[in-house]
Amino acid sequence: MTNRFFTGLAVLLSLLAVLLSGTASAHSYRVGAILVDHPWAPASLPGTTAGAAYMKITNMGPTPVVLLGATTPAAGRVEIHSMSMDGGVMRMRPMASIPIPPNGTIVFGPSGLHMMLVGLGKPLEAETLVPMTLGFQGGPNVVVDLSVESSPMGGMQHH
Repeated sequence: MTNRFFTGLAVLLSLLAVLLSGTASAHSYRVGAILVDHPWAPASLPGTTAGAAYMKITNMGPTPVVLLGATTPAAGRVEIHSMSMDGGVMRMRPMASIPIPPNGTIVFGPSGLHMMLVGLGKPLEAETLVPMTLGFQGGPNVVVDLSVESSPMGGMQHH
């Protein structure tokens, strides 16, 4: 066998690994008009009692819905937070709910809206799934699995 064969095989295997890893981490849930895309949480450090959850939620229906909150057996409570920068200082504020207009989308991400998992029973471990139930006014509850992913920062540190 030639070096050209092994080089081609290595490229093919690398491409396959990238394609499979992308599909393994991408997941979505649809219940009624509510679509939840890629719910995930960063892995947390040992001893951490708080974590974060991120996802994209789309209301595909003709009437508004309101995200009222979430629950998970992994934490004592889940809080919806907004995050903004104010004069170079990061500000986080709890939110009671988030309206989602018809055909509207909200995005929870590391630098904006997020869900805080407060009172973790144990740290969130990479490559595990954590169940979470999202509660909506004007829509059904949606049960999802948060995919816990490796985090270069060891998870969001939030107090």
